[in-house]
Amino acid sequence: MELVLPPINVLVEGVTDEVMVRRLLQYVGLSCGTVYGKEGKGALLKRLPNYNRAARFAPWLVVVDLDRDAECAPPFLRSALPDPAIGMRFRVAVRAVEAWIMADAEQLATFLGIRAADIPSNPDAEPDPKNTLVNLARRSRKRVIRDDMVPREGSRGRVGPGYAGRLIEFVMAAQQSWRPEVAVQRSDSLYRCVEVLETLRTWGRG
Repeated sequence: MELVLPPINVLVEGVTDEVMVRRLLQYVGLSCGTVYGKEGKGALLKRLPNYNRAARFAPWLVVVDLDRDAECAPPFLRSALPDPAIGMRFRVAVRAVEAWIMADAEQLATFLGIRAADIPSNPDAEPDPKNTLVNLARRSRKRVIRDDMVPREGSRGRVGPGYAGRLIEFVMAAQQSWRPEVAVQRSDSLYRCVEVLETLRTWGRG
């Protein structure tokens, strides 16, 4: 009898990260279980040891943004979770999940209504991918994109009121959506995340 893989439990910072993780699990052929967190990075890291204990008995995927917490991902991973459980897969988006989104430049350019050449060729090297993406949206030929993704004049927010919704739409759209198979070629941190996800295929098989 073929062993059925259990759903992967997920812990993320927010709703945009949840949609990205769901898309990646779909891409590698794994099912998404319960999604926890979505209360920001600080709350996630505070509760991470508890979820790590749960990962002794079931597969887990945790994704956080590196932001400016370290120069590169490995030291941050070791500091945040020195002893990952057997079922824990803890990955970092360098420096934020927006870098993974920009890694499919052609589709993103179509979605935003800009030139693909305007999108950074090495999104992992962007010091602030969220800010980069907002500035790309400023150039959009589509007013709805600018209105949704760019902060209103006088606003103290970093993003527009419909920013998360637009990213969710792009990642999960039925047509002309974000393509993980393309994005992994331009984002090393995304490539490593997909590689690690593939190891969960053998969960529970001895």
